[in-house]
Amino acid sequence: MDAGSWISSVNLKDQSRCPLQEQFMQRKNARENLDRFIPNRSAMDFDYAHYMLTEGRKGKENPTSNSPSREAYRKRLAETFNMNRTRILAFKNKPPVPVESFPREFSSSLNHDKPTKSRRNIPQTSERTLDAPDLVDDYYLNLLDWGSCNVLAIALGNTVYLWDASNGSTSELVSIDEEDGPITSVNWAPDGRHIAIGLNNSEVQLWDSTANRQLRTLRGGHRSRVGSLAWNNHILTTGGMDGTIINNDVRIREHIVETYRGHEQEVCGLKWSSSGQQLASGGNDNLLHIWDRSMASSNSATQWLHRLEDHISAVKALAWCPFQSNLLASGGGGGDRCIKFWNTHTGACLNSVDTGSQVCALLWNKNERELLSSHGFTQNQLTLWKYPSMVKMAELNGHTSRVLFMAQSPDGCTVASAAADETLRFWNVFGVPEVAKPAPKSNPEPFAHVNRIR
Repeated sequence: MDAGSWISSVNLKDQSRCPLQEQFMQRKNARENLDRFIPNRSAMDFDYAHYMLTEGRKGKENPTSNSPSREAYRKRLAETFNMNRTRILAFKNKPPVPVESFPREFSSSLNHDKPTKSRRNIPQTSERTLDAPDLVDDYYLNLLDWGSCNVLAIALGNTVYLWDASNGSTSELVSIDEEDGPITSVNWAPDGRHIAIGLNNSEVQLWDSTANRQLRTLRGGHRSRVGSLAWNNHILTTGGMDGTIINNDVRIREHIVETYRGHEQEVCGLKWSSSGQQLASGGNDNLLHIWDRSMASSNSATQWLHRLEDHISAVKALAWCPFQSNLLASGGGGGDRCIKFWNTHTGACLNSVDTGSQVCALLWNKNERELLSSHGFTQNQLTLWKYPSMVKMAELNGHTSRVLFMAQSPDGCTVASAAADETLRFWNVFGVPEVAKPAPKSNPEPFAHVNRIR
């Protein structure tokens, strides 16, 4: 079992804070307090240093004893023996002279034929920080999502706010009653217009964000709070604290079409594969299930395809690989701390990496083979990994409490992270995608450009 909600003994929140207002903080100078310099003896000319400390001072102390011709001779001698230097101490070796393996004309032609790819700069600080007061500090919930229309939704207490990334505007979508709250999950539909909102009272509301009106309420499926949501076209999959997973067809009145039973405790992670064929679910029972839609049954509970028991703590963080359809990454809670990679066709664990801290969320880079993870105690950082080597590329710090939620912009470049420190930060971690080159025109048949012989 993993640590869930945290209740502070003393509530010192500032009531004047407004949701999703930008913070302006003074950045610290990265070079402050760097005041220790150690000379490098091997790079120093001790003969010259001795001369400058002894003989070199005599001419300056007795300028009247030097004749003009003697002074001219001294300057000429100093230029010849490179004695016009003013620095005695040396702090680093001179860089070695590069050796040319090939003549310049050959090397320039080689570089022109095969240009090297420049290394991407990964900013170490967030580009924007917004206030997120009343964000519930609960590992099992899913309170942040970024829709395909470039609008970010975040649940703060009993209210869902929308932040439009195109113009920075903020609006309130809905505030629910105290007896029904707090809000426990949010998830955008694929169209980026409709959004599902899970509640603490076991209900799920569907809203039209453009018209700012509620469309319907899904009831009767769960017996307790709904902490995880996942869309698959017109099917909304819900996961509850009761351990059940339900497929809801939002087009029809009797919306419950399939039920998955396999978890013994709360379902805290749900993700459909890009094909919509497989569903991954993680729970507080340390279990990871893979479900296949071809095995679904409307008459009885559906049997899982794979039941994976390698994690030793709650499994919330789930992410399907965008460049390999059967590759799934999963992250364990504070007692596990591992990121595991799975072949969902066979159920085999391909790799396991101990991150050293609670894994709260995972996101793949859509343009490169990279994986981003967010963590809890002790560093509360975001870590960028190179796949499949799992070498750390960068660690992004700024949050002062565990980073519970992450969401990715529609273009795949920017990541939003929400933490228990009640801040929402934006990171330009995945860079700018390269402009796709137009595909060369293919000839309809071999040698089409050659005149035919008749």
